[in-house]
Amino acid sequence: MKSHPSIPSRRSRRAALHPLACAVLVLLASGARAQTASADADAPRARLSEITVTGNPLGADTVVAPAAQLSGDDLTLRTESTLGQTLDGLPGVSSTYFGPNASRPIIRGLDGDRIRVLQNSGATLDASALSFDHAVPAEALTTERIEVLRGPAALLYGGSAVGGVVNVIDNRIPREPLNGVDGKAEASAATGNRERAGAAMVEGGNDRFALHADVFDRNTDDVRVPIDLACSKPGSPGLAQRICNSASHTRGGAVGGTAFFDRGYLGVSASTYRSDYGTVAEDDVTIGMRSNRYALDGLWRFDTGPLQSVRVQASHTDYRHTEYEGGAPGTTFRNGGNDLRIEAKHAPIGKLQGVVGVQTEVSRFSAEGEEAFAPRSRSGSTALFVHEELGTDWGKLTFGARAERDTVESFGSPGIDRFATGKHDFNPHSAAVGALVNLTPAWQLTSNLSITQRAPKDYELFANGPHVATGAWETGNPNLGLEKSTSLDVGAAWKSGPHRFAATAFVSQFSHYIGLAPTGLLRSEEGDVVPAGTDGALPEYLYQGLRARFYGLEASGNVRLVGESGLVAPSARALGDGSTVDLQLRGDIVRATNRDTGEPLPRIAPLRLGSTLLWASGPWRAGLGFDYLAAQNRVPADGTRATGAYTLWNASLGYRTQWQFGANRSNVLWYARLDNITDKLAYSATSILTTTAFPKAPLPGRSLKVGVKVEF
Repeated sequence: MKSHPSIPSRRSRRAALHPLACAVLVLLASGARAQTASADADAPRARLSEITVTGNPLGADTVVAPAAQLSGDDLTLRTESTLGQTLDGLPGVSSTYFGPNASRPIIRGLDGDRIRVLQNSGATLDASALSFDHAVPAEALTTERIEVLRGPAALLYGGSAVGGVVNVIDNRIPREPLNGVDGKAEASAATGNRERAGAAMVEGGNDRFALHADVFDRNTDDVRVPIDLACSKPGSPGLAQRICNSASHTRGGAVGGTAFFDRGYLGVSASTYRSDYGTVAEDDVTIGMRSNRYALDGLWRFDTGPLQSVRVQASHTDYRHTEYEGGAPGTTFRNGGNDLRIEAKHAPIGKLQGVVGVQTEVSRFSAEGEEAFAPRSRSGSTALFVHEELGTDWGKLTFGARAERDTVESFGSPGIDRFATGKHDFNPHSAAVGALVNLTPAWQLTSNLSITQRAPKDYELFANGPHVATGAWETGNPNLGLEKSTSLDVGAAWKSGPHRFAATAFVSQFSHYIGLAPTGLLRSEEGDVVPAGTDGALPEYLYQGLRARFYGLEASGNVRLVGESGLVAPSARALGDGSTVDLQLRGDIVRATNRDTGEPLPRIAPLRLGSTLLWASGPWRAGLGFDYLAAQNRVPADGTRATGAYTLWNASLGYRTQWQFGANRSNVLWYARLDNITDKLAYSATSILTTTAFPKAPLPGRSLKVGVKVEF
């Protein structure tokens, strides 16, 4: 992929703002639907180990595990209304899709509680892993960087990171002193969903104190699609080229502050997230979500002794969402809890560097209403973890390990007698090793081996009820043991100036994979077993352990066609001095099989290939690209429908300039992005809607998005 100049560190950028001009920000990346950044794409920030929390916990500029990150203009041009859709298309990363308002990242075919979503490396609590129609309370408009990580470092964040970690990084707790005041504001609008979005952030401070405040608001109507869809929502036409009940309104904000001292800092923040959106499987059901999060972050450095630094993070989250049917409140989901994490970086022992730590989490979940399919429960986890890196003459070795003590307890539910009660204790242990070998200055080889165990979640143990989003009666299994897997990946990377290529092959073998499997029974709304043909009957699915295998390949690359170090010298008359033309390439494939039955596992992305042609000249940037997704015919015999092949074309245009305000200047980015240029009808193979609501929710049709971002 194309290597773009990195964003300067906050310290250097602010220093230039007062009173001189801003330092030049990252050049505009194209609006490619899939861009993978190399591990050193954010090198200036990698110096700040307290900020680069997942790409490398030690702050090094190279990582052994496959990693990707989005920041700056890359992130601006990729931003969608959900975290899953924003990341979808990165090699190895796809997304669940319950319409445009609810999606969660999938990494190498693994989703749900096998993917850990973090905020500034701290735990987040919601209900997104419980059901596909539950959104992740994260907003890209106020995010500085999103990192995706796999391998030994992922074990620092829990057994639920067997598939990987997605870390959403913001500056709501400033982690370095500020000089004066700066900020940014962004506004955008789109045609496909009639989106109107805006966000603003301001920060200020000095060597001792810093303050942060941000707000955001995003409003959308029903999403336009290439076909007419029947819609029974009140006030909507019977046939329309819109996904019925797909409108949304999301808003929120945060305040934070930090006190700095000679050897570190201590900061706090409070944030809120609100979202009201339609669930596309049912025309008259909407969800009202709110999430309040309070966080503390502190770092202490030491000049001498066995420790270099100690970092303490704590958070409290209060999450709730209510499902409304025809405007009347129905089932209410609540999840609240606390997280404490202490991480110590020890002094180097020769060429060995590392961190050790402890983490404890406690959460309480409840679902109250007629459609509650999981009981009230309490989950707790205490873990010890370690991550070590050994530098060598030929590269580096890494090692990660985690030992946990997990407790899951069900309290049943008032007025519902079908839920079992009880308490289960688990002791999962995980370990991983990795190696990076520098073959030549241009070539690197990497490999990672991990053995991971995950404790079953409360709903996997105790669920017992109708799950409308999946169209099934889901039954938990209190006899479940630890989910166990062994994973191996081998990769190669080459870089020569602007030219680069990387490919990774991987395999994950599960001796005990916790999945939903059909029992062959039908149950009524009351839970009774009924014969086939009974009105309103739901097929029963049971959580059970099975043997499974995931394997695949992911690759990305960039070729400079024209320009400095390009294959062809530029023509000054045709392209202008300093112009460049790059060709980005990407692709991945995943295969997942239930080894007990020989059937494919459901909701696995098909073969994906893509390419983007990028042109840059002075303040102008433009891109034209496509993403091809093959047909997905490898589906289990449980009613999951196959999806056809399709190609989505996209284009982007950006112009960067400066505005003068007295002695200060602001960097301004004007941008436009055109998605699904040919208005192709397409369906996501990773969506549960291919089983329950096909073809009610295809992917969005053609849409033009325009916006402006000002950084001052």
